[in-house]
Amino acid sequence: GDIDNVGVTPRHLTFFEMLGNFSFGDYFKKEAIGWAWELLTDVLKIDKDRLWVTVYQDDDEAAELWHSVAGVPREKIVRLGKEDNFWELEVGPSGPCSEIYYDTGADKGCGSPNCKPGCDCSRFLEIWNLVFTQFDKDEQGIYHPLSNPNIDTGMGLERVSCVLQGKPTVF
Repeated sequence: GDIDNVGVTPRHLTFFEMLGNFSFGDYFKKEAIGWAWELLTDVLKIDKDRLWVTVYQDDDEAAELWHSVAGVPREKIVRLGKEDNFWELEVGPSGPCSEIYYDTGADKGCGSPNCKPGCDCSRFLEIWNLVFTQFDKDEQGIYHPLSNPNIDTGMGLERVSCVLQGKPTVF
């Protein structure tokens, strides 16, 4: 879906390396959020003041965990709709997700005082997506809770490398 953006934006590629981790019932939101934040801020030493997160608009649990576990200020937790922060197929496993964004600076943005993740400008670079697979969607579109919710995360190697090297694009 992003092919038209390749070469136009500083972040879209035709091929990328996805770093990920999975948990099939061993741990869930609290641990995934805590460990993601720890890896980015303690291990990789990314400035936490430049990180923002998004959550699915109805996922109060994730929003609270980002604040209480990771210490993200509430004003840097952005609620987005299903199109942006909910992963699903026609049928099968699905659930809300949280994306972690790096603020590349106001000079890369659109100039709007309301600019934040979800804006179409190039200010915020998504570096990691945490999918909280907690439902099984049936043929009628009904979401049934999974008995063992799981985690499926993906961090873009090129994007996090761009951030760590202080480069303006993934190219």
